[in-house]
Amino acid sequence: MRAKISYAVAAAVLVVYFVLAGSRGVLLIGSGTPLTVAFGLAVLILPVLGVWFLWKNTQFVRRANALAAELDAEGGLPVDELKRTPAGRIDRDSADEVFARRRAETEAAPEDWRNWFRLAVAYHDARDTPRARKAMQRAIALHDGRTIEV
Repeated sequence: MRAKISYAVAAAVLVVYFVLAGSRGVLLIGSGTPLTVAFGLAVLILPVLGVWFLWKNTQFVRRANALAAELDAEGGLPVDELKRTPAGRIDRDSADEVFARRRAETEAAPEDWRNWFRLAVAYHDARDTPRARKAMQRAIALHDGRTIEV
């Protein structure tokens, strides 16, 4: 729940920034001189890119959460079996061990979105966020029946 609140707050702050930046861009364009119009258009690019990124990221999070809910209903969510340091951080060797098992499961059944979901969690636990995201994107695509290029 804490992550959802943090995400909502960050998204709201970004939306406020996009509105402020967009309004400044419109004001610059409204000035009418070639230089301010050019700057105004440049300033408008940031909010447009930001809105697109926020939208795509929100879609990704919603789809990943929907897969997690479906997997939880099936009783297939990965169990947290990781060892932790006294400070509460995940032990690297423990994460690597779980990752190796998840990778083997995924290689054995690469068309099962559930395996890709669990592999994404293992990547995340091993602190490999880019690969975690790619594995989750693959899980989402497989769940939706879309083909994935390797």
